[in-house]
Amino acid sequence: MSYNTFGHLLRVTTWGESHGSALGCVVDGCPPGIPLTADDIQVWLNKRRPGTSAFVTQRREPDEVRILSGVFEDARTEGQVTTGTPISLMIENVDQRSKDYSEIARSFRPGHADFAYFAKYGVRDYRGGGRASARETAARVAAGAIARKILGAGVTIRAALVQVGEVKIDRSRWDWTHTLQNPFWCPDPQTTPAWEQYLGEVRKRGSSVGAIVEVEAVGVPPGWGAPIYAKLDAELAAAMMSINAAKGVEIGAGFASAALSGEENADEMRMSPDGEVEFGSNRAGGILGGISTGQPVTARVAFKPTSSILNLRRSIDETGQEIEVLTKGRHDPCVALRAAPVVEAMMACVLADALLMHRAQTGGGSFAPGPGASART
Repeated sequence: MSYNTFGHLLRVTTWGESHGSALGCVVDGCPPGIPLTADDIQVWLNKRRPGTSAFVTQRREPDEVRILSGVFEDARTEGQVTTGTPISLMIENVDQRSKDYSEIARSFRPGHADFAYFAKYGVRDYRGGGRASARETAARVAAGAIARKILGAGVTIRAALVQVGEVKIDRSRWDWTHTLQNPFWCPDPQTTPAWEQYLGEVRKRGSSVGAIVEVEAVGVPPGWGAPIYAKLDAELAAAMMSINAAKGVEIGAGFASAALSGEENADEMRMSPDGEVEFGSNRAGGILGGISTGQPVTARVAFKPTSSILNLRRSIDETGQEIEVLTKGRHDPCVALRAAPVVEAMMACVLADALLMHRAQTGGGSFAPGPGASART
């Protein structure tokens, strides 16, 4: 199976399956001399790992990461730093229950990649979906932790759930601190109990729902990204769509921009008294012509309902026989509840790659009228 690598100068290759002995990634292209320990990665994996609430899969995985290569510690560095060579990371699987899938070994589960994988390769790993499982995203989060170290403290990436099923947040009550105080990454304190009740009902029905994750990166300077076939928004869209269960991506105003007038859509600019570029709005999502403007880079990702449900659905098996399928096992009633750290990680990987490509082409410099190089809304 090919195409397990993404990125240009910062290249990430993920490996492993949902029910294999381990999974992980190889991150190639990371600059040398960047402080990096397992703890720097573990803090982000802890935010994604399963079994952390009643509303996600109860599979108990500690997701403890091991750094196998690419770092070194000696007296000169005063700590462990990257060497510029490939960084290999491994996360063991310790709580597989493959017997849960024995009854569907030759059945195609509706909504899953079972049929598509079998049609392409003639073989598939039916245990939890193999490579198609959301378990693979743990490796992305680990790689994203390294990307954050490359970006540095000047770039802040954060994500939140803004819609679960039909229930949306009230954006007037947005509170970023609340996203870390509930199991839903919800930025609206009053919507949290509504989601608890809603998902409780969904779980009792043995069903599932989809959701939308919104992400922003603050502190990205102008100039990252390149026309025409390496546009920053195109790279972001591709990265987000590669996440398991993602079915749609919006940058900035996204599809809503189709209903705007030219005057409404144009983000007006002016110079502030202190010489910085100021924007009156950010409907472009911080990207124009595929290049960052200095405003926050924003995106939204729509995730489909979890395909593994406890209700019978019509399907076929490998022989073409029509059957009914019920998927047993431990599953999320809404897979996007653990998607926020994954979306953040993919944003980090794309931006870190864009930073390295920008430095390679321009030496790091970019046009900034006046003494300021940042842009404010």
